[in-house]
Amino acid sequence: MRPVTTLELLATPAEVSGVRRALRAYGTDVQLCASELVTNVIQHLGEGVPVTVRVLRDGDGRTRLEVTDPDPRALPVLRAAVADEDESGRGLALLEALTLRWGVAQGPDGKTVWCELAARAGEGSGAPGRGPVSVASV
Repeated sequence: MRPVTTLELLATPAEVSGVRRALRAYGTDVQLCASELVTNVIQHLGEGVPVTVRVLRDGDGRTRLEVTDPDPRALPVLRAAVADEDESGRGLALLEALTLRWGVAQGPDGKTVWCELAARAGEGSGAPGRGPVSVASV
């Protein structure tokens, strides 16, 4: 894989729409996943946290999205929204539904939440098939 796009930003609601615009060329699924991951940083760590968003493509056209923040302790947890009016519990379920696999790489100075998406039509032969959620140390 090779780096294609890197965005350095402070996580704020206004930046979420900027991330979506910057990633428009990667398609709606990448935009939705990036929006969810940056929004999670805002909700769980607070506004103004430095974030790095990276998008990489492999030779088969699959896309890897990475969102790095400085807190190695606040890990995303997949949980279900119980009631229709619940305001949380849907974002990581959306990530789970749209991606081949996702996980977290922890390091001493932060973590990277990543996901891999299949190639879009005409972009290679990314084989579908979800892998397990993994947590790894970097």
